[in-house]
Amino acid sequence: MDDSEAVAQLNMEFDSAYLQDPRNPRWVAKPVVAYLWARTVMCGDCRGTVPLLKTRWLCRKDKKRVWLGKNKRADGGYGVYGVGGGVSATQECVRGDIGEAEGSDTGSGTMSGTGVTCPHCNSVLTMADLRREGCAGRLGAMMTAVVVDGQNGKEYRLPTPEDIEAADVGDEDLEKVWSHVPFGLPTERTPEPGGLGTPVTLYGFSTWASVFSRRQLMTLGWLVREVANLREELDDYPPEWREAICAYLACALSKLTDYSSALCTWVIQAEKLGHTFARFALPMVWDFCEVNPLSARTGSFAAMGEWVARYLVRTGSALKDAPAPTIYRRSAIEFQGQNEFDVICTDPPYYAAIPYSDLMDFFHVWLRRVLHGLSPEIDEVFSEPLGPKWDNEAEDGELIDDAGRFDGNRDASKKNYEDGMFRAFKQFYEALRDDGRLVLVFANKSPDAWETLVSALIRAGFTVTASWPIQTERQTRQRSMSSAALSSSIWIVCRKRPARTKPGWDHRVLAEMEEKITQRLRDFWDAGIRGPDFVWAATGPALEAFSKHPVVKLADAPGERLTVAEFLRRVRRMVVGFVVNRLLRREGGATDDLDDPTTYYLLHRNDFGMEKAPAGACILYALSCNVSDTELVGRMDLLAKAGSGADLRLQPWHRRKDRKLGEPDASGCAPPLIDCVHKVMQLWKTGERSRVDAYLGRRGLWRHDLFARIVQAVIELAPEGSDERSLLESIQNHLRSARPGSRARGPRQGNLF
Repeated sequence: MDDSEAVAQLNMEFDSAYLQDPRNPRWVAKPVVAYLWARTVMCGDCRGTVPLLKTRWLCRKDKKRVWLGKNKRADGGYGVYGVGGGVSATQECVRGDIGEAEGSDTGSGTMSGTGVTCPHCNSVLTMADLRREGCAGRLGAMMTAVVVDGQNGKEYRLPTPEDIEAADVGDEDLEKVWSHVPFGLPTERTPEPGGLGTPVTLYGFSTWASVFSRRQLMTLGWLVREVANLREELDDYPPEWREAICAYLACALSKLTDYSSALCTWVIQAEKLGHTFARFALPMVWDFCEVNPLSARTGSFAAMGEWVARYLVRTGSALKDAPAPTIYRRSAIEFQGQNEFDVICTDPPYYAAIPYSDLMDFFHVWLRRVLHGLSPEIDEVFSEPLGPKWDNEAEDGELIDDAGRFDGNRDASKKNYEDGMFRAFKQFYEALRDDGRLVLVFANKSPDAWETLVSALIRAGFTVTASWPIQTERQTRQRSMSSAALSSSIWIVCRKRPARTKPGWDHRVLAEMEEKITQRLRDFWDAGIRGPDFVWAATGPALEAFSKHPVVKLADAPGERLTVAEFLRRVRRMVVGFVVNRLLRREGGATDDLDDPTTYYLLHRNDFGMEKAPAGACILYALSCNVSDTELVGRMDLLAKAGSGADLRLQPWHRRKDRKLGEPDASGCAPPLIDCVHKVMQLWKTGERSRVDAYLGRRGLWRHDLFARIVQAVIELAPEGSDERSLLESIQNHLRSARPGSRARGPRQGNLF
C-alpha cells in the first residue's frame, strides 16, 4: 500500500463508521465528528477494568440530554441513552420527560475529588493510587462513545469493533511513519513532576509523545513528513516564498497539536471539541476527545490552515505601509544599549502564574521537526531539543517565581525573580533616551506579583507617570469563564527618575496619592470597570506619587521606610472604601468605621451576588479588607465552598447556624455588622418581635446610622421579589417606625457597644 492509499484508508476510518442496525439490517454510514475516550486502571480488589470518567454526560443542553448509562448486558457495560434527540437509532433509548428519564446518578462519573470508585465492587482508589499506577505505566484507555453527524445535529453511539480496530496503532505502524521524520518520535522529557502548571506529569506522562494517543502520533508524524516534503515541490518558487509557505504550514501544524492531543476534552454544554490549552497549564484529563485532523471540520489541519490564512490577510492589510522591523533574539538581561530608544513596550513575565518555558516545549518539539533544514537561522533557534530554561551559572533564562526550580526554596525563587526583573529594567533604563518611555502591560491578581514588579521598577530608576486599564482579554475564551482571570491589563507608562531625586516622606506621599487617586477612581467607575480589575486599575495612578522617590521614609519612625507592600495595602483599602461607600451612599474614601468582614461581604456581594465566585478574586478582596479567605470560610462562616472546585460563595443568612452569631467574641470584641444584620433576620423570621427588639437594644442598633445603611445596601443587592429582600424591608420599616422612648425601642442607647 503506497502513501496515498494509506492516507485514504486512514481518512475513511476516521470519517465514516459503518454500523449495522439490528432492527433494520442494512449498512448505514454517518460522518464521525469525534471519538470519546476514558482512561482506565485495574481495580486492586476485583481486578476489573475501571473507566476513569469525570462525567457520563455526553451532551447536556436545555432541550437535549445524552449520557453514558449502564445497560442490562451481562458484562455490565455501557449504553448510550438520551432524551430530546441526539441518540443514534441503533442504541437503546429512553424517551419521554427528562425528569423521568434521568435517575439520581445520571451523568455522575466514577471519579470524584478524592479518587475513583470501582463500578464492579465499589472499592475506592485514591488519587495517590492513580499517580502510582500512572508512574508505573499501568494507565490504559478505552473508547466510550462516538459522536457522529446526524440530520438534526450531533448524535451519539457506542464504538463498533471497526472503530476500536482502527484506533489500534502498533509499533510497526509508528516506526514506518516516524523513521522519515527528523529526530524521530518526540520522546523529549516533560517537566519534572510537581512543577508549576504541569500536573499531568504526576501521572507518569514523562515524555511529550506520551500526551498523545498512538493514532494521533501516527497522523501528526505523517503531516510533519508531508509538510517537510513539500519544499521539493516548491522549487519553482523564489527561496523566500518557499520558506514562508513552509513556515506558515508549520504554524498550522503547531496549532493542530493543541487540538490533537490526549488532553483535549469534549464540551458537553456546546457539543464541541475543547483544546489542550484551555488555560496556561497541562492538567490531567481523565476522559478525553479525539477528532479527525484530516477532515474538513473543526479541529482539522485544514481548519488550522484557514486560521493562519486569516491572520496573514489581516496583518498584511494592516502593515502594508509599515517599515520592516529589525528583530533580535536575545535576553533582555543581556541586552546592551545606550540612549537609543524612544519607547520600550514590554509584557513582563507574570510572576508565579505561568511557566512559559515548560509549556512552550509542547509546541517546540513539533516545530523543531517540521522546520528542520528550512534555513540556518531556524536550525539555530531549534538547535536544542527543548526550549531555554533558567541557567543558574549564567544567571539568565526565563524569569518566573517557581520554587520547584530552586529545590523548593520559595525565598530564593522570589529573590531570583525580583533581581532578574531589576536587571532587565536597568538595561531598559540605560537603553532609553532621557525623555523616553517604558510601557509595561501587566495583569496579575496576586499582590505579591505587583509588589515584586513595583520594587524592581523603582530600584531600576523609573517613576510611573500614567496608567490605564485596557480590556485586552477575550471574554469568551475558556479561561475567562468561571475562573479568576482578569479581563483587563493595566498599561503603565514610566519615565526615568532624575538621578538626584531626594527621598520622600510617607505623610506627604500618601496625601498626594489620595488626591491623585480619587478622581481616577471616579473615572474608572464611570467607565464601567468593576471587580478585581477595578482594584488593580487604581495601582497605576497611586504609584505616580510613590515612585517619584527612590525611597519613602516614615516620619514617625526614623530610619525606617514605607515598604511597597504596605503602600499597596493602603491603596487596596482605599479602593475598597470607594466601592463600599458607593454602596452605602456615603461620600469620602475611608471606611475605618466599618469592620473588615462587613466590608468584604458588601464588596463580594456587589460583584458576585450569591453565586459562586473564583477563589482568586475572593483572596484579593480578603487581602484588601485585611482578613484572610481561610478565616472567612472557617471561623467567620461568611464564605463556603461552591462545589468540588476552588470557587467560593457567600453563606446565605439562614445557613449561618452559629449560636453566637451577632454576639461579641470571647475577648469582648464587637461582632461584624453583617453578622448583626443576619442575626436580626433570623430573629425576625421566628415572628418573636420582642426578641428582635431586645437584641437591637442590647447591641445599640436602633439609632445606628451605619447599621441602617448596611441594611439598605443589602436590600438593594438582593433580587427583587426575593424573600430576603422582603424580610429586610420589613426590618427596615420596623427600625424607621420606632420612636425614641417607645416600648418597641427600649431605652435609648448613646453608643453602639
